[in-house]
Amino acid sequence: MTKKRVVITGMGIVSCLGNDVDQFYQDLLDGKSGVSTISQFPCEDYPTRFAGSVPNFDTGDYIDKKQARRIDPYIRYGMVAGKKALEHAGLLGPNLETLNKERCGIIIGSGMGGMNIFYDGVETLLKQSFKRLTPFFVPYIITNMCGALLAIDVGFMGPNYSISTACATGSYSINAAAEHIRRGDADLMLCGGSEAPLNPIGVAGFVAIKALSERNDEPTKASRPWDKKRDGFVVGEGSAVLVLESLEHALKRGAVILGEYLGGSVNCDAYHMTSPREDGLGVALCMEKAIEDAGISKKKINYVNAHATSTPTGDMCEIFGLQKVFGSQMNTIAVNATKSMIGHTLGAAGAFGAVVAMQAILKKKIHPTINVDEPEEGIGSINIVAGKAQDLNVTAALINAFGFGGHNASMIIAPYEV
Repeated sequence: MTKKRVVITGMGIVSCLGNDVDQFYQDLLDGKSGVSTISQFPCEDYPTRFAGSVPNFDTGDYIDKKQARRIDPYIRYGMVAGKKALEHAGLLGPNLETLNKERCGIIIGSGMGGMNIFYDGVETLLKQSFKRLTPFFVPYIITNMCGALLAIDVGFMGPNYSISTACATGSYSINAAAEHIRRGDADLMLCGGSEAPLNPIGVAGFVAIKALSERNDEPTKASRPWDKKRDGFVVGEGSAVLVLESLEHALKRGAVILGEYLGGSVNCDAYHMTSPREDGLGVALCMEKAIEDAGISKKKINYVNAHATSTPTGDMCEIFGLQKVFGSQMNTIAVNATKSMIGHTLGAAGAFGAVVAMQAILKKKIHPTINVDEPEEGIGSINIVAGKAQDLNVTAALINAFGFGGHNASMIIAPYEV
C-alpha cells in the first residue's frame, strides 16, 4: 500500500517564552532563556528553586472561563496550544465546520498528566475527608483528558488517545498521528504533548532522583547541554501541538503548507529505568529506522534538534549515537539544544523540538545552544551552534526525544517539495 504524504499546516505553543510561535522562535534565535525562580509554590527549602515556568498564563477565549478554572494546567496548556495550532492552520472559526470531523483526530500525550489536581486531591483527602474530594479528580488527572476535552470543543470524532512515554511522549504522539494519516484512517490530526509538573510533588520527585541542576544563583545558566560543568536538567512546562494533514487534504482546502513530515521511529533501550545506554546503541537504531522510514539519504539531513537535556549521563550518549549513524558526515550537520533556553518540558519536549525544527526550516536560521562554556572533549568538531544563531538552509531535520524507561523517538521533517 502506498503511504499518503503528510504535511504540517499549523503550530501552537504555550511556553516559558510566551505563546506565540514566531516570537518564541525569535527569542530562541536571540539566545534568551525563559528559566526563572519558581513562583507556583513555596520552595525555599528545596535544593532546586527554578524552572522553565509559563508566566501569567491566560486562556483567553480559547477555553470557557468556568472550565479553565477547574481543569489541570496540563489540560489548559494543551487545549490552548491545540486551538492555536488550528488557528495557525486557518481552521479555527467558520472554516472548522468545513472539515469532515469524523476524519479528524487528536493525539496529545502527557508524561505525568494532571499532577496539580492529583496533589491538591491527596492534600484534601489527608487534611479533610474523602467527602471533600472533587468529582473532577479522576477525569482531570488522567493523560487522555486533554485530547478528549479538545475533541469535545472542536467536534473531532477521529482517532483520539494519549500516549505516555515519559520525555519521548510528544514525539511518539506525532509519529502515531502521522501513521493514521499515512494509512488513510484520518485526513487531519492534532498532535503533540503537554506537561505541567511544577508543584511540590512534581519537583520533589525529580529532586529525589538527583536529576535537577542546583545552580540557584544563576538559573538562566543552569541548563547547559554538553558543557563539562552541567549538573542536571531544568524542569520546564508547557505544550506544543502540530496540525498534520494528508497532502491531498491540505491542497484541496488551499492550506498554507509549512513543511512535510517524512518519517519517524520509536524503540526501547531495554537497559535501565532512568539512564540511557552509554554507547548510544538504542538511540542510533532509532535514528536509523527513522531515516529508513523517511526514505531519504542520510546526506540530506543537515540539522539535528537534539534531546540534550543537560544531564551528565544523557548528553554524550546521544552524541555517540549520532556518530554511529552519520560517521564523518557529522562535520556537516548542525546540532543544537532547545532545552538550554526553555528547560526540559518532559512529555512536551519532542513536540517543542518539532516546532523548533519547522521554524528553522521556514526562517532559514537555527538558534544557538547557550551556556556551553567548556564543551565535552567528545564533541570534537561537531557544530553545536554554541552561543550564537546561524544561517542554515535546512534540507531535512532530525528531531530526537528520549524518555525514562529507555523510550526513544526520532522523526524527520523537511521543506515541502511539490
